[in-house]
Amino acid sequence: MTSTFENFPTPIVLAHRGDLAHAPENTLPSFQQALQKGADGVELDAKLTADGHVIVIHDATVDRTTNGKGRVASLALDAIRQLDAGIWFNEKFSGAKVPLLEEVFELVGRDKLINIELTNYSTPRDGLVLKVCELIKKHNIHKQIIFSSFFPSNLKIAAQTLPEIPRGLLAMPGIAGIWARSFGFMFGDYQALHPHISSVSKEQILRVHRLKRRVHVWTANSPEEITRLKNWGVDGIFTDDPQAALRALGRAG
Repeated sequence: MTSTFENFPTPIVLAHRGDLAHAPENTLPSFQQALQKGADGVELDAKLTADGHVIVIHDATVDRTTNGKGRVASLALDAIRQLDAGIWFNEKFSGAKVPLLEEVFELVGRDKLINIELTNYSTPRDGLVLKVCELIKKHNIHKQIIFSSFFPSNLKIAAQTLPEIPRGLLAMPGIAGIWARSFGFMFGDYQALHPHISSVSKEQILRVHRLKRRVHVWTANSPEEITRLKNWGVDGIFTDDPQAALRALGRAG
C-alpha cells in the first residue's frame, strides 16, 4: 500500500475541499488553486445525484454552497449543474459549477493525490461506493486515490472492489469518535486513521505506527498546529489553507 505515498514528502499536505480559505469549497477553481499553491493533493466529498451521477459536494443539500435549494439525492444532475456554486463565496467565482468527480480527476492529472470521502451518510444504500470505483477504473488512477469515510461499511465495499487503494477511517472528535480511534480502527482493515485535530496525540500516532499504518489529521490550519503535528510524526495533514501549511512546513516556494 505504500506505493500511493512513496513519491510524496512526509507529512503529505491535502487541501481540504480545495483551497477552502480562498475559494468556494469543492469546486474546480478551489482544487486548481490548491494545486497551484503546491498541495500534494486534494480532499473532496463524493455524493450521488438522483439520476446516479457522482458529484463533488459536502452537504446533503445544495442550500449552503449554491444558489439553489434541495437535497442532493433528490436532484438530477442537470438541475444541479444549473446552480451557481461560487457566487456565495465571492462574486469573482460566479459561474462555478458543482463538479462531477470525473472533472476533478481530469483537473488534478496524474501526479497528485485525491482523497475521496465517501459521504453518502444520509443515503447509505445508494450504491455510491461502486459508482466511484467504476470511475477510478475508467480513468485508471488507482495509485493516486485514498478512500475515507466515517462509515466502515463504505470502506468495506471499497476494499472488496479495489483492494489496492488505501482506506482511511474517519473518526469524529471527542467522545463520539472513541470507538473509531481505538477498537474500530485497530481491528479493521484500514491503512490509515483520520482523526480530528482536537482528538489526536503523540501517543496515538505512535500506537498507529506500531500497527504499520498511517495517521492523516483533519483539519489543521495554524502554523502551531502544523508544526506540532510534524514534530509528532504525523503522516498527513488536511488543511483549509495549503499555502500556509506548506509555509509552516518549510516547503512553500
